[in-house]
Amino acid sequence: MKKIISVLLILSLFCCLFTGCGKSTTGNNVVDNLSNIDTTADPVDVDFSKTYEDMFTARDTKTDYANDQSVTINLNGSSATASSDSVKISGSTVTITQEATYIISGTLTDGMIIVNAPDTAKLQIILNGVDITSNTCAAIYVLEADKVFLTLADSTQNTIANGGSFTAIDENNIDAALFSKQDLTLNGSGALTVNSPAGHGIVCKDDLVFTGGSYTVNSSSHGLDVNDSVRVAGDTTINVDAGKDGIHCENSDDASLGFIYMSNGTIKIEAEGDGISAGSYIQIEDGSLDLLVGGGSVNGTKESSDNFGGFMGGGRPGQMRPNNTQSSTVTDESSTSMKGIKAANSILVSGGSFNIDSADDAVHSDVSVTINGGLFEIASGDDAIHAEETLTLTAGEINITKSYEGLEALNIDIKGGDIKLVASDDGLNAAGGTDQSGITGGRDGMFGTKGGMGDRPGDMGGGMSSSSNGSIVISGGKLHINSSGDGIDANGTLAISGGYTVVVGPTQGDTATLDYDKSATISGGTFIGTGASGMAQSFSDSSQGVIALSVGNCSANTQIILKDKKKNTLISHQPELNFAVVILSSPEIVKGETYSITVGTETGEFEAS
Repeated sequence: MKKIISVLLILSLFCCLFTGCGKSTTGNNVVDNLSNIDTTADPVDVDFSKTYEDMFTARDTKTDYANDQSVTINLNGSSATASSDSVKISGSTVTITQEATYIISGTLTDGMIIVNAPDTAKLQIILNGVDITSNTCAAIYVLEADKVFLTLADSTQNTIANGGSFTAIDENNIDAALFSKQDLTLNGSGALTVNSPAGHGIVCKDDLVFTGGSYTVNSSSHGLDVNDSVRVAGDTTINVDAGKDGIHCENSDDASLGFIYMSNGTIKIEAEGDGISAGSYIQIEDGSLDLLVGGGSVNGTKESSDNFGGFMGGGRPGQMRPNNTQSSTVTDESSTSMKGIKAANSILVSGGSFNIDSADDAVHSDVSVTINGGLFEIASGDDAIHAEETLTLTAGEINITKSYEGLEALNIDIKGGDIKLVASDDGLNAAGGTDQSGITGGRDGMFGTKGGMGDRPGDMGGGMSSSSNGSIVISGGKLHINSSGDGIDANGTLAISGGYTVVVGPTQGDTATLDYDKSATISGGTFIGTGASGMAQSFSDSSQGVIALSVGNCSANTQIILKDKKKNTLISHQPELNFAVVILSSPEIVKGETYSITVGTETGEFEAS
C-alpha cells in the first residue's frame, strides 16, 4: 500500500496525511517482457584483496645504478656512439641487444632506440637528459626482452617524440612515441615529455608500471594505451592531454586483464574520450586524480526536469518529450564515450582525492562501484556515479555540484560517508541496471486521467505500472540531495534504517520527494524531505514516527521547525528550493504522539503516524 499525500485542502496551510490504496497493474506486456531480459554477460570475479606487494616488485622501485658498471650511449644529432658492442648502431638507429644497465644522453633529431634482447633479459635504461625524435616511428621501441626498467635520472629533463606519421618497420603496428611489446616499468626522479601528434603517447602490450618520476604526455589518440595493466605508485606525476582516452587499458583476449591499480601518485588528464578506461577493473587505494573529460559537464547532453509534467512529457526513457523529441537519456552507442573513470568490471576506491568534470558519467562501472573513502568533487553532464548492478558507499566525502542524476544503480547501498549532490533529474535512482536513468515503473509508470492522478485528490490514476527489482538502502552517513526531479527514485524498494538524509525537491512537474513502486520503509535515522505535492508519496511502513504534510506553496529558505510536547526542537530545516510538501521522521518522533510544526509564520499540531 502507498501513502499518498492529500491535496484536498491545498488552500489551507496544513492538511493531514491522506492514506490511499495505489494498486499496481501489469500494464503493457511489452514493458514487462523487456524487464525480464538479461542482456549482461557474466563478469569475471575481481580479487580486490591484492595489495601493493602483489602489484609491485622491489625491482620496480630500484632507481640506483653504478656509472662505472653501465654501458653509455651518447646521441649526437644524426648519429650515436656506445661503450659496448652490446649496442648496435646503424646511422641514427640504436639497438640494445643484451641485459645490462644503459645510460643514454644527448639528442637524436630523427632516430630511435630499439630494445631487441633475449626474452629472459631484464635491463635498465637510464634517460640522462635525452631529446629523441623519430619522424616516422617510435622514438623508443621495446621489441624483445623479459622486462625493461626505464629510469629518469635525477633532475633531468627528457623528451621523446614522433614527428607526425608512422611507417611500418616490421610486422608490429607501431603507433606510439614510446612503444613496448613487453613489460615496462618507468621510475626515477626526473621528468619525461612524450609527444605523439599522430598516434598514442605510450603503448605497452603487457604491464605498464609507474613508481616515480614526472610524465607529460601529449597525443592525438590515447595518452596511455595498455593491454594487461596500468599500475601507479610512489611519487609519480602523470599529466596527459589526449585526443581519445587519457589512460586506456584493455585486453580483448583475457577479461581478467586490462585492469588499473593506483596506490599513490598524481594523475591529471584532459581527454576528448574517457579519462581513465579499463576493460576489466579499477582499484584505487590513494593518490590524486584531476580529470577534465569531453570538455567537461558543460558539454553534457542530458535535459533537466524543467520540462517534466503533463501526459507523455515525463522525460523518462521510452516516453516522448515535448515537440516529439526523444529523451536524451538513451545512450547513443555510436557516440564517443566521455566518462571520467570507467570500468567494464568493478571499481573499488579506498581513498584519494578526485576532481572530475566530465561530459558523461563521472564514475561508471558495468558491474559495481564501491567507495570506502576519498574526497570527491564532481561535475557531470550525466550521472555522477553510475553502476549497472550495485553502488556501495561506506565512507568518504562526495560533493556533486552538477549532474543529471546523482547516484544511479540497480541497487544502491549507502552505509556511511558525507554526500552532497545536485541533480537536474533524480538524486538517487535505482534504475533497473541500465544507463538509461530508469525504466517506467512506480509513480513514473502511472498514466491517469489528470496528469497521472485520479479524479479525486489523493487517488492514483489508472494506466500501467511496471515494477523493477531495484533497491535503495540507507543505513548510515549524511546525505543531502538537491534535485530537480525525484529526490529518491526507487524502482523497487526503499529502506532507511540509519543516517541523516535530507531531500530538497522542486515543486514543478510530476516530481516527488520519494518515488517507489513496491515499498518505502523507515526504521531508523533522520529523514527530512520537501518537494512537490501533486505526485507525492510518504513511507509505506515505519517503526518510528512519520509526519507528512501538504503545506501550500512555500518559498525557498522558509524555516521548518518540529517540536515535541516539552517544546524541545527536534528538527530545524530551511530548504533551498520552493516546496509544497514536508515529510519528517526520526527516532525521536513516536507514533501516536502529537508534535507542533512551524512553517514560516504558521504553526499547527499534528499526530505522528
